[in-house]
Amino acid sequence: MMTKRKEFDLGLEQLNELIVEMGNRVEKSIGEAMIALINVDGPEAVRIIVQDKELNQIEERISELGATLIATQQPVAKDLRRILVAFKIASDLERMGDFSVDIAKVVVRLEGQTLIKPLIDLPRMTEIVQLMTRESIQSYVQENVDLAYKMAKDDDMVDALYSQIIRELFTIMMENPLTISQANLLSFVGRYLERFADHATNIGESVVYLVTGARPDLNS
Repeated sequence: MMTKRKEFDLGLEQLNELIVEMGNRVEKSIGEAMIALINVDGPEAVRIIVQDKELNQIEERISELGATLIATQQPVAKDLRRILVAFKIASDLERMGDFSVDIAKVVVRLEGQTLIKPLIDLPRMTEIVQLMTRESIQSYVQENVDLAYKMAKDDDMVDALYSQIIRELFTIMMENPLTISQANLLSFVGRYLERFADHATNIGESVVYLVTGARPDLNS
């Protein structure tokens, strides 16, 4: 018969695997959403929207597994913190997935239009947030506090690119009022990516909390 501790460790391992799977899906979907935007590819955008429900299902499995572990194993101290952190990270990843959907919805609205400018900074932001997703999950799996703190620096880069995009789009709108509608939609995409990075930074905060028991503010 399996000991209680062994059972618990097995449950934690499953939680980790589900979070890694969520992270991989989120990293992939934000990249696909940006490619769909660059190509103004409506059908691909619709596919991204539809597949989001799979991410929500994984989050539900994490909630159920974590709740079962708390009820049956009654963990304390760091073991309990580990489960609570898994809930928080899954919630952040689910929100990140929603931003991929939001970008895909912009693509659907832009279908049939030509982009008002070549996209440079938005794809750059996407590359950074994909890296943040990968490294935030890596920091969680490895309990790597240094990597968790790196999220704050990456987040600053994303914020700087977002400000640059807004300035550029504002200039385009001033020069040609016909671009206002599309420029607004593109500014929304920048905002979604900026919020995506905030949630990746939240994951970094959760990792620091998991390891040290104190929650820093990496988003300031």
